[in-house]
Amino acid sequence: MQRLMAAAKVPGLALAVIDHGQVVSRRAYGYADVAAARPLRTDSIMYGASLTKAAFAYMVMQLVDERVLTLDAPLPTLLEKPLPDYPAFADLRDDPRWRLLTPRMLLSHTSGLLNWRFINENRKLDFKYPPGSRYVYSGEGMQILQIVVEERTGVPLETLMRQRVFERFGMRDTSMVWRDDFAGREVVQYGGDGAVIAHKRRSRARAAGSMDTTLDDYASFMAGVLRGDGLSAAARAEMLSPQMVIVSPQQFPSHWPGETDAYRGIGLSAGLGWPVYESPLGPAFFKEGNDDGTNNFALGFLRPQSGVVMLSNSSNADRMFMPAVEYLFGRTCLPWFWMGYIPYDRPELRAPGMRAHPVLSPGCD
Repeated sequence: MQRLMAAAKVPGLALAVIDHGQVVSRRAYGYADVAAARPLRTDSIMYGASLTKAAFAYMVMQLVDERVLTLDAPLPTLLEKPLPDYPAFADLRDDPRWRLLTPRMLLSHTSGLLNWRFINENRKLDFKYPPGSRYVYSGEGMQILQIVVEERTGVPLETLMRQRVFERFGMRDTSMVWRDDFAGREVVQYGGDGAVIAHKRRSRARAAGSMDTTLDDYASFMAGVLRGDGLSAAARAEMLSPQMVIVSPQQFPSHWPGETDAYRGIGLSAGLGWPVYESPLGPAFFKEGNDDGTNNFALGFLRPQSGVVMLSNSSNADRMFMPAVEYLFGRTCLPWFWMGYIPYDRPELRAPGMRAHPVLSPGCD
């Protein structure tokens, strides 16, 4: 791991390995703060970014289990008022397709909404594809589902996540908003060029990505997912079952036109909160969490109940995730190009406009 970190220029990485549903190894490498020579620890506070979405999906499936929420109910039957009447979604007022949206579409990123409205030149939210027709990664969709969940339960998201997920898995140092007791334990984040990026102290819970966590905590959550704790067998199976085949050449941006069958051999598909695929080790699921100064990754294999969690304080860590996974598990057929996890020794694949998928590995395509 230290060799890979040096090659990819990653200052700090925390890594946990899960086997047969139990966390069997927790290690922290490098620094939480390079200038202060403060070592990274497995209980250092790190930004989870979009790993939040996976934890949120787990909580939503609990509500489905309890029949508080129905996956295929259309939005008008779930909200207290029309979606465009919420100021954040007023852009959709003239597009009736919002009425077709369901929790299943929002959780599986098949709503047709792009990731974030600021990607558009006019910075307005719109549908890129008809609802339910194609995988398009969408943080906006998760924010819509947050409204649904809070209204149906009458409980703020921050409280729901703490009571239903964090307390269940003993995640004492995980929160949807900044906590004062995190001060002094948070990591310094680093951009691709090594520039310092301050750890944001988020004050508003966001289903799409506001969670601070630690390696110890998120590894406990991932082990619980692999064991199926807190969900019925049917709910967990639904969450990790293919909902729609993914045809986008890359995940970011997945709303661009064009399709590929490069991932047909591994059955890459949208699950509920997680992408899923068929690996040489059997059914697998994963989630990334990326932002400026943060690259995180969680991968699970259902049948051996094994997996890995990697949290970093660097924008460069995605360059070492694929070789790290292969070192730990051998050939996994992980769709690394689709994820944007271009290995440090393949810089030519980072060229602007690169859309053609390279060969995954023998037997994976």
